[in-house]
Amino acid sequence: MDRKTKKKIETLNKKLSALRQQLAGARRQRDEPEEVEMLARQVADIEAEVKRLKDSSSGSASAS
Repeated sequence: MDRKTKKKIETLNKKLSALRQQLAGARRQRDEPEEVEMLARQVADIEAEVKRLKDSSSGSASAS
């Protein structure tokens, strides 16, 4: 995995962590159901992007 891809995955994981905390808070409050859906969709999108990056890089080098 090249340095650029590792950095991208690291950045996405940090964003994912923050979004998961926001999602947990939004689920506790439940005053804006649209926010829960939006955050859950963003979490799923970022998880898919991280998986795609890891899968694409594992073809050229071993995944760590």
